[in-house]
Amino acid sequence: MYQIRGPPTLANLKSIQPKQPRKRRKNQQDQTSLSLPKRPTTNRKGMIVTDSAGTPITVFDGASHALSEINRWRKQTYCPVKNNVKVAVASCTDEPGYARKCMDWLIVDDGSTLSSCFDHIEIRPGDKRRHFESLQRITGIPYEEMCFFDDYDLNINNVSSLGVKCFHTPRGMTKDSWDDALNTFGLN
Repeated sequence: MYQIRGPPTLANLKSIQPKQPRKRRKNQQDQTSLSLPKRPTTNRKGMIVTDSAGTPITVFDGASHALSEINRWRKQTYCPVKNNVKVAVASCTDEPGYARKCMDWLIVDDGSTLSSCFDHIEIRPGDKRRHFESLQRITGIPYEEMCFFDDYDLNINNVSSLGVKCFHTPRGMTKDSWDDALNTFGLN
């Protein structure tokens, strides 16, 4: 939520126009300031989530893939270990309402809303360590059996000190980081 301007809103995809690239000077790369999603990203037909500046808000491809895969596991009956996977959000923000609204509108690859993909949601101000302490109390899951994906080094350091297996994703969650986690836990 720290990367968006103002509250999220639903915008008609047809009303959003990509901005033209700026003219470039010699030895300068093209700069486009807006790229529209290539596939549906919300549970509202023809609508996308944007911030107040009109910048689209989407789910990282790797996160969308991972959550859809977990949703498939839950529908299968022959995979007891994978069916016992629990999914949580641990988000530090001064605007939890913005985050929840995005989660209610945004969808993952299988068409599920983000909010429906999670067993536990910890969205509030504070540090990630406290989020994980709360999640551990609520779920009873040992830290060593948890994994965490984040782009911020400080969060990775704080949470890994609890024994959680952490995956640094400086450009957002990718399918590769998801595969690394599956390999770490022997689920691949």
